[in-house]
Amino acid sequence: MLKRLLSTSLLFLLFIGFAGTASAQVQQDLKIGYVDPQAILSKMPEMKAVQQRLQNFMEKKQQELATKREDYQTQVTEYQQKESVISESAKQKEEERLGQLGSELQQFQAQLQQEVQQKQQELVGPLLDQINTAISTVADNMDLTYVLNTTTSQGDVIILYASDEAQQKYDITDQVMTELDM
Repeated sequence: MLKRLLSTSLLFLLFIGFAGTASAQVQQDLKIGYVDPQAILSKMPEMKAVQQRLQNFMEKKQQELATKREDYQTQVTEYQQKESVISESAKQKEEERLGQLGSELQQFQAQLQQEVQQKQQELVGPLLDQINTAISTVADNMDLTYVLNTTTSQGDVIILYASDEAQQKYDITDQVMTELDM
């Protein structure tokens, strides 16, 4: 019984040793880099033109919204002024009409927000494609297995810690900017 237990334990230890060696080999072959695409995007010369175009687009849309709001407010004020002298059925119709106008105004505002997001994607998308191409080139040149983004699209940090050595060795942000001729 003791012999069998020792034999099983030895076999188990050998298995762990082989698995550990194989795991260490996989870890040695795995190369991970990371990059901050937002930092690159903010430094791209084309980004200033994109920001200006987006700002112009947003100002135009905000003016459209302001015009619609003013029109709605004018109609509400006119209704309030004549409310005391019109019949109940006329009041009801006017309130329904103003309610409908208010709903249309809210829909218009939501539509504008969607249009601004689409315009932003339309303008920034090609720049992000350039960054992704440069990341792929740098990753291939450095023989990296994976490249991580340092932050989420909301700005939340993904890489919580990287030693100074790791930052120098695995942060490829500068190499990507060089690839983009920045």
